Amino acid sequence: MAKIFAVANQKGGVGKTTTTVNLAAGLATQGQRVLLVDLDPQGNATMGAGVDKRALTESVYQVLLGVSTIERVRQRSEAGGFDVLPANRELAGAEVDLVDLEQRETRLKMALKGVDEQYDFVLIDCPPSLSMLTLNGLCSANGVIIPMQCEYYALEGLTDLVNTIKKIHANMNRDLKIIGLLRVMFDPRMTLSQQVSEQLETHFGDKVFKTIIPRNVRLAEAPSYGVPGVNFDKSAKGAQAYIQFAQEMIQRIQTM
Repeated sequence: MAKIFAVANQKGGVGKTTTTVNLAAGLATQGQRVLLVDLDPQGNATMGAGVDKRALTESVYQVLLGVSTIERVRQRSEAGGFDVLPANRELAGAEVDLVDLEQRETRLKMALKGVDEQYDFVLIDCPPSLSMLTLNGLCSANGVIIPMQCEYYALEGLTDLVNTIKKIHANMNRDLKIIGLLRVMFDPRMTLSQQVSEQLETHFGDKVFKTIIPRNVRLAEAPSYGVPGVNFDKSAKGAQAYIQFAQEMIQRIQTM
């Protein structure tokens, strides 16, 4: 039975997509069966996994509307070794189209039941807003992975996100909980980064992943080649960090 995790943060530019794609690739290197669900209309996770969003005839949009299935729509990321439920700009229309549908918050959850036994992990890349798409991701998930930079504004947004997760847990998805906070784009030379990192450890304890993802040029370059950073340059510090994070995730779910 698949463990389903939403990668979410209401703040943009914090490395959600980079984390989703590279965690998927990292888990695949550990022999895990992985499905990446791209819920962002920008389709960056789709492209970063090596799937051309411009060539799609169907996407997660059709799955959410109930006119197609995950088995029909999913694509194989040959570059990453995992499956992708892709997205493109068409998904932007889902906000309007879902409003009039029954069980609009749980459309993705219902669709995932059809492939539950085929995967060990399902990772959902959520858009940087509390939209109907993000709500579908959070209602489907067993837990939330929160990537965040160690800076002041990130702490401000974290409070709002934690409150949102608590509300969804109370009203829509009793299984939902915070799996952990992942420190990304970390620069140890900056005093502020170290201070915020220490604050996170003080306030959230073991909810903070031990793995820290450093700021890394090779990770930033990888999407333009349609290859996850983990596979683009395996010797890079960023790639090695995401492999370590995948191993930590596997260990953490064994204790859940």
